[in-house]
Amino acid sequence: MKTSAPDPFAYDVREGLESAPKRLDPKYFYDALGSHLFEAICQLPWYPLTRAEASLLERHAPQMVAGLGEGAKLVELGCGSGEKLALLATPLAARLPRVRVDLIDVSATALELSTRTLGRLPGVEVTTHRATYEEGLAAAAAGRQPAGALLVLFLGSNIGNLDPATSAAFLDRIRGALRPGDAFLLGADLVKPAGDLVLAYDDPLGVTAAFNKNLLARINRELGADFDLHAFDHRARWHAAASRVEMHLVSRRSQRVRVPAAGIEVAFAEGESIWTESSYKYEPEQLDRMAERAGFRCSRRWIEPRARFSTSLFVAG
Repeated sequence: MKTSAPDPFAYDVREGLESAPKRLDPKYFYDALGSHLFEAICQLPWYPLTRAEASLLERHAPQMVAGLGEGAKLVELGCGSGEKLALLATPLAARLPRVRVDLIDVSATALELSTRTLGRLPGVEVTTHRATYEEGLAAAAAGRQPAGALLVLFLGSNIGNLDPATSAAFLDRIRGALRPGDAFLLGADLVKPAGDLVLAYDDPLGVTAAFNKNLLARINRELGADFDLHAFDHRARWHAAASRVEMHLVSRRSQRVRVPAAGIEVAFAEGESIWTESSYKYEPEQLDRMAERAGFRCSRRWIEPRARFSTSLFVAG
């Protein structure tokens, strides 16, 4: 008798909550509510990353896409609302009869928002892939024009969500999907004072806390768990030695939580945390070394000095 495949969400939750320390994969933040909460975070005055990156794109988008001609394709890994991609597509649409865009995201809401945003631009053709970055990039590369270049976008400092070893392997996989001369546009948050970093991930309005706790609400809703959201506190910590901000959900008391769809019951001690996200911060030379090891060279870099945010254009060798 054929058995159904295990639910990836349930499997990952079980693996994460049975690990030490307890963890949850941040890719599961982005259900419909989580995606909207993240868009709200991007508007907060304490979270300057999105505005800094948008400012760089607004000022320098024509330079960023200057090397693209007929048959080129923009491929965005993690598309969000599509507003930043639209800034890059606009100068291309002004000089090319057709601009092909592939959007890759695990969030149906993000794909819908981005498609609607890009639909306002004339001559832009959108293909969506509800998939992991690697799966979506493989599909986008397979559908490219024989002579057209790819520009792969990984914006919003999403690279910061990957630990150094995973980042290196990720860049290797991206390079493996590209041809020499293709390009990779990377947005990365840079190291800044610790107080500014913590405030960006633990804002006074509590929006980031809601975003973090929504992951527990999603587990309750989709996996039948009985997390008491009031029994966990949101915490953001700066780990200077590892150059990362960590987000945690800290148990306020000793408690047990059942997750029926994952087949587990988990005990929490008072003060024990679930590690939900890491956001690594970089210096520019670190980005260059990482890219060079994957087979890229830095062609141009733009830095927003007040927010300490960089956008780097790497070319595949």
